Amino acid sequence: MPRQLHLSAALDSPGRFDAAHFTDLARLAERATLDFVTLDDSYTPEPGRLDALATFARLAPVTSGLGLVPTVTTTHTEPFHTSIAVNTLDWVSEGRAGWLVGVSDTEAEARAFGRRGTAPAEELWAEAADAADAASRLWDSWEDDAEIRDAATGRFVDRAKLHHIDFEGPYFSVRGPSITPRPPQGRPVIAVTVAAADLAPDAGPGGRARVATAVRHADVVLLDAPDRATRLTAATELRLRGGEALRILARIPVALTNDAATADLLAEATEGGGGVDGFHLVPADPGRDLAVLADHVVPALRERGLFRTGYTGRTLRDRLGLARPASRYASAATTPATTTATATATTADTSAAGTPAAGTPTRSAATAEVTR
Repeated sequence: MPRQLHLSAALDSPGRFDAAHFTDLARLAERATLDFVTLDDSYTPEPGRLDALATFARLAPVTSGLGLVPTVTTTHTEPFHTSIAVNTLDWVSEGRAGWLVGVSDTEAEARAFGRRGTAPAEELWAEAADAADAASRLWDSWEDDAEIRDAATGRFVDRAKLHHIDFEGPYFSVRGPSITPRPPQGRPVIAVTVAAADLAPDAGPGGRARVATAVRHADVVLLDAPDRATRLTAATELRLRGGEALRILARIPVALTNDAATADLLAEATEGGGGVDGFHLVPADPGRDLAVLADHVVPALRERGLFRTGYTGRTLRDRLGLARPASRYASAATTPATTTATATATTADTSAAGTPAAGTPTRSAATAEVTR
């Protein structure tokens, strides 16, 4: 029996601000039983767009199987706040949340916040790696059974099962623990977009840093490649560096305007090869293209045994075949040790990701103490 594909799609709709539009798109994607959808986001004023994470929080109660993976930038945000927001999405969606890691590299975004200037891409992606590391540790800072809700004694949590993470990285210092219980998935799915050119021998420092972030922290890579041969080379390198558990989806634009375009997409999906686990579709017209996908492409893939007939499992990790990770602190000693972001990185990764420029201040994220 052929291996089934993973399929996802972008819901990007610049200039659309009505909830009904995104609700309709999510329902089309769920009718197609896609693994997940993404929504782009940035702090640039044009084109106008809604906050991706807040939009997906609106979609969580009107969907039941579809994964929700908004873009959240790490450049002008704190990992403590990001971890709580993504964790909350995981709770309200009952385990279907993810985080597409983004960075903000424009002068307009920097001016909007007024706290810092722009930085080189390698520094932004090194900071993103720091943020992803801190966020995942905050998700682990509550053990799964930390909530006891004992009305008789008035105890809500077992304090011994809440842990300071004492994270010290090049860009952030975070004590923790989180103020939100551990996510249903343990850790929501982390995704990073990577271009095949980022893996080339002549890749620039920004591309190398983005790859280093992906192989160290991502569960899913959305891979941009110009052709099948380049895709295979890039996917093979990503698996060598990121491990077999890494899910790689080829990111391809689609405009399903006629039968020929639909046939081309179906051929791309059924030919196999390319070293990827499936495809992340970027529709030119999300409403039109998702309808064609649900009504024509997905049924054809099902007939060939290449795609699911319905959702199985409960969480996005279940759909992607990813194990639910245990909390790294559950069996740790009760006395926490300071954790550095660079301790887990290889020398090559650290070199690729870069370090803060001289004089760059370390930003301290909020800390949380649970008291009774």
